[in-house]
Amino acid sequence: MSFDLLVKNARLPDGRSAVDIACADGRIVAIEPGIEAEAGQVIDAGGRLVSPPFVDVHFHMDATLSLGLPRLNTSGTLLEGIALWGELKPLLTHEAVIERALRYCDLAVSQGLLAIRSHVDVCDDRLLAVEALLDVREKVKDYIDLQLVAFPQDGYYRSPSAARNLERALDMGVDVVGGIPHFERTMADGAASLKTLCEIAAARGLRVDIHCDETDDPLSRHIEALAYETQRLGLQGRVAGSHLTSMHSMDNYYVSKLIPLIAEAGVHAIANPLINITLQGRHDTYPKRRGQTRVPELRTAGVNVAFGHDCVMDPWYSLGSGDMLEVAHMALHVGQMTSREAMAWCFEAVTTNPARIMGLEGYGVAPGCNADFVVLQAADPIEAIRLKAARLFVVRRGRVIAEGTPRVSALDLPGRPALVDPAAYAPPSAN
Repeated sequence: MSFDLLVKNARLPDGRSAVDIACADGRIVAIEPGIEAEAGQVIDAGGRLVSPPFVDVHFHMDATLSLGLPRLNTSGTLLEGIALWGELKPLLTHEAVIERALRYCDLAVSQGLLAIRSHVDVCDDRLLAVEALLDVREKVKDYIDLQLVAFPQDGYYRSPSAARNLERALDMGVDVVGGIPHFERTMADGAASLKTLCEIAAARGLRVDIHCDETDDPLSRHIEALAYETQRLGLQGRVAGSHLTSMHSMDNYYVSKLIPLIAEAGVHAIANPLINITLQGRHDTYPKRRGQTRVPELRTAGVNVAFGHDCVMDPWYSLGSGDMLEVAHMALHVGQMTSREAMAWCFEAVTTNPARIMGLEGYGVAPGCNADFVVLQAADPIEAIRLKAARLFVVRRGRVIAEGTPRVSALDLPGRPALVDPAAYAPPSAN
């Protein structure tokens, strides 16, 4: 028997170690110890972690790498970022949007990020960014699964042509219905927009991803309406509420009612830790709110929670590197998720959980799945997050598409201390 690719001595996120991964015809065909066969390429993982590729389920590729155009966001607020994007939109060209997006896609691949859901603004009557990202989606299809969301940045009702443009974008092949109810002129308009947008998705058989309650206002409660519309229209499992930052300001009694409604409706939650912690709380002195939604509580209730990168060097965020481990690292700290189990779960929030939201087929490291994975310079998911591990090999459909250089740290030098044994922290006996 011969394989296209054979990865030897791999460790998997579920803790299995010293296994080999055999790939043929773009699929994983076997995972077991000691596979002896010829292969077109053999990689010795050396006991390192082999993970499914990273997934970014919330991004804005039409704006990425546009930092400084036409000016910088001096206040650092969400609203100035939206206003600045409004100034930039008339200056966009088809070629420039494509060029920046492709540069970002190259960066993403080097980081092992092989699936991205990007919102694309439909409030420009030219739909220039929509056309550009549809072109990008075609160009990168062999190495990135790019899913596009029709996003009425200026408000579905607030922007005069947004409703018509959103339908046009969907007719052009955009994948997901988006919205931004908290940016409408009134709470009533926000709720009405959710009703209409979910009805559009139901009629077209599409998924929904709403920028929902991205505000410090505890009275912004559109997630409640989104959960209701999801259940009313039978959209369970196809709807995501992104950001949900108002939940960090809500009183606990209301949240005790709200979270079960979200779970009951099967609505996914997407936090964007790097951006939420940066943009929220800007009007606070002290104490200053953290900004990130209630991730541990949502997770405990059974809600599928994922983390997104959201922005890289654009009107809202001047940093970013396409590294989903950096995203998980920030989320872990902001959410105070420091148990061993919670830290390992944060790795799932940038891999398997967002893959579920996107509905990716053939995702995972298991026989029968697509041969898409990343060899990381780490022993397990927690170490990967801690070190923001180097991507040694990035594999797509059984073919290596990117390679990285191992990093040297103090722990790699001679005399490296043994990894911590959690049993060492067991409480002492009464005796």
